Amino acid sequence: MRFTRSFTLLLASLLGLATGASAVAADYPVRPIRLIVPNAAGSSVDTLGRIFANTLTVVAKQQIVVDNRAGAGGLIGMEIGKDAQPDGYTLLSASTAAMVIGPHIHKNLPFDPLKDYAFISLFGNTPNILVVSPSLPIKTVKDLIDYNKSRGGKANMASAGVGSQSHLAGVMFLNIAKTEALHVPYKGGGPSVAAVVSGESQWTITPGPAVTGLVRGGKLRAVAHTLPARTPLLGDLPAIAETVPGYQYGGWNGLLAPAKTPKPVLARVRDLLIQTTQNAEFRRLFEQQMTEIVTNTPEEFRRFVENETKVMGPVVQAAGLTAK
Repeated sequence: MRFTRSFTLLLASLLGLATGASAVAADYPVRPIRLIVPNAAGSSVDTLGRIFANTLTVVAKQQIVVDNRAGAGGLIGMEIGKDAQPDGYTLLSASTAAMVIGPHIHKNLPFDPLKDYAFISLFGNTPNILVVSPSLPIKTVKDLIDYNKSRGGKANMASAGVGSQSHLAGVMFLNIAKTEALHVPYKGGGPSVAAVVSGESQWTITPGPAVTGLVRGGKLRAVAHTLPARTPLLGDLPAIAETVPGYQYGGWNGLLAPAKTPKPVLARVRDLLIQTTQNAEFRRLFEQQMTEIVTNTPEEFRRFVENETKVMGPVVQAAGLTAK
């Protein structure tokens, strides 16, 4: 009798908690939301995060405050997000560097990418663009491979720095295409692209938004992009994978929350995310940033990150990056 009574009280308590969480989710959000962007202001990840935040502000009818927490390749911002109150009022705009590259180059990562966060959905995928100096006789991916060979592997491949997206995208290309080039790291994406414009370096693979104007202005030639297939965003520009099967290296953006955020609140956040990606102005701005809109389920997002982490392991190793 005493056991039955205790069980009844426990069940009522659990039902009360569930009902309370659902009620909170129904009213969510009732105050501003902090969106942590673990990248510097002005970066491509930050730009996309701010477009997302501005539209989400309209959809959610609450201010979304972007909080840039750059440093250590995104690790600082990710750790702050992990330790935040799990109430739905701190979200993270996560991307490739900290989530799938960090685990390979840091021995003591201050967070577990798969266990310390609640996955909500991807919301964007930005292609990298293979660009060359227009003065070179390179118009196709095959031309570049042949050019590398003619230079004895000493054509300059510019990057934004060791371990950067452009570095790893280039290393992946060299490995899969079985070609060679001389890696020349610069201090940031701007200087690396400028080096190709000037002819100091011959080619680079860099985020599309960073070179759109230069390509249109004739200062760079776009040869191919890094998504798995052609996209209306880039017209007739071919995918590298058409010549180098299996090559794919996009820069993705996704939404996370601290791990113990209540499921009803997470479901409400995801609903708001879907509404945001369907907004006409959001779609226009993402197209302007040369970014595909992508959404998926929390389970699909988690599997995506897990697979990306496995894929990047050999690339990081080939790039000569060692765990710190």
